[in-house]
Amino acid sequence: IITFDQKEFKAELLGRDPKADLAVLKFEPNEIKLKSINWSNSDEVRVGDWTIAIGNPLGLGGTVTAGIVSAIGRDIGGGPYVKFIQTDASINQGNSGGPLFNLNGEVIGVNSQIYSRTGGFMGLSFAVPVNVVENVYEQLINKGSVSRGWLGVLIQDVTRELAESFDMDHPHGALIAKVLPDGPAEKGGIEVGDIIIKFNGKEISFSSDLPPLVGSTNVGATV
Repeated sequence: IITFDQKEFKAELLGRDPKADLAVLKFEPNEIKLKSINWSNSDEVRVGDWTIAIGNPLGLGGTVTAGIVSAIGRDIGGGPYVKFIQTDASINQGNSGGPLFNLNGEVIGVNSQIYSRTGGFMGLSFAVPVNVVENVYEQLINKGSVSRGWLGVLIQDVTRELAESFDMDHPHGALIAKVLPDGPAEKGGIEVGDIIIKFNGKEISFSSDLPPLVGSTNVGATV
């Protein structure tokens, strides 16, 4: 680890979670006094909020860029457990792992990746929401690995045609396409053809909304 004043420290890897693209590192600052930054609640982030990204793009350490939140809960096919914050703050190679701040100086996400056809910034940057980061961080600190909740179902989107056949006002929710034997869903009475429209009190608009909610729920919890 290299600090802004070019002091170097050897870090220890406490744990990593490839599914969320996150890791926890530990180092001893010795006589240097460090001040931690504050984490926000990423569930309160809204489209249009201003954001500030700090990172090390292309080796240019301490670079600061600004933009707005372009979307929240963005599914970019990078795995079922993370819904990204999309921003147009300029992000390039080397920004990954850097913080995404709100205007109060609180971290709302960890910059993870960009969408690009050229390899450079095209206005589409994605950050792991800090609420996901906090859950992963605490598990890695406490036990060195991450466990996630599991329902034991295969799901699909509710199309307009399916919504009409179910007499729904509009397409929403996650349609159960298969229930795995001896899983939590089967024991809970969920059947093929059921549509999950809420999970633990939270609305399911698209089928992709369900896996992150299930994954962030403690194993053994009742919902």
